[in-house]
Order: sequence, then structure tokens, then C-alpha cells
Amino acid sequence: MLAATPARQTPSPAVGSLPPPLLGRDTSGQAVDLQALRGKVVIVTFWASWCAPCRKELPVLGQFQNLVGRDALEVIAVNFKEPRADFQSIVRGNRGLGLTWVHDARGTTSAAYGINTLPHMFMLDHDGRVAHVHRGYNEAALPGIIQNVLSLLPDEVKARPAVQETGV
Repeated sequence: MLAATPARQTPSPAVGSLPPPLLGRDTSGQAVDLQALRGKVVIVTFWASWCAPCRKELPVLGQFQNLVGRDALEVIAVNFKEPRADFQSIVRGNRGLGLTWVHDARGTTSAAYGINTLPHMFMLDHDGRVAHVHRGYNEAALPGIIQNVLSLLPDEVKARPAVQETGV
């Protein structure tokens, strides 16, 4: 008798690697392709509506996006395997965040990224390579996340008064 072999999970992209480029479609139906975002710092975070730390992390990332602007930063929030109604409820409740929202109902993108914990964040440098990875979220981790984002941004962006005043 043969024992069942568990399915092998795809490992998460490691620091220094190029992650899978296709993330799905945004709420406007446009394809989200990381290759098209080269030259910017990109944050890709995987989240779900039932995940309390995710709901705390999303507004922080939205603040980064709003203060830094899309010329230097793109924050992409990929929903983890939820019904469209749950996804849309969170998007509607967070309209002012300015994030790029992606619904991954079937988990195709999540599987390609080896996601098994939420939230799960990847920070990509200007060349599209993974520079930092954060799993989970709590307020104690926030200073480290801020420093990671700042380390990737160009000096002229860091010098903006709004960015300096908030520490973001």
C-alpha cells in the first residue's frame, strides 16, 4: 500500500529573487504586472477580511501610498481566497487608501507566492527583486517596516516634508 504524498507547496520568493510578475487584475479590470512597475518600489501584501492584523496593516500601507505617491511607490493588496462580496466590502470600506486592490478568489497568485500566513508582505526594490519580507503584523513591527520602506525610496522622495514629518 502506498502512502499519500502531500502536495508540495511552492516556496515564497526569497530576498534577492524576482517574484512571479503577474498578480491578477485590479478593481478596474487591468492586469497587474510587476514587470511594468520596475523603477518603483513595490509592496505586495496578501490579506483577508477575517484577518485582524491584515485590517490593521492595510491603512498603514495606504498611508505610505498616499504620502509617497505613485511615482515612487506602488502598494498592491492581494486578497487571499475570499468570495467577491467579502473582498468588495473591504475595498469599499477603505476607498481613501489609494491601494491597488487585487482579488485572488481561486488562490492562484497566493499559491505562486507560497502564501500560508497572513498578512504576508513583500517589498520589491527598483529592479523588481524582493528586498524585504514580513510575515504577520503588529504595532511593534511598524518601525522596522517604515525603515525598510525608507531604505528603498530615492533620496528626493525621503526629503519631501510630508514624508519627513510622519516618519514614513
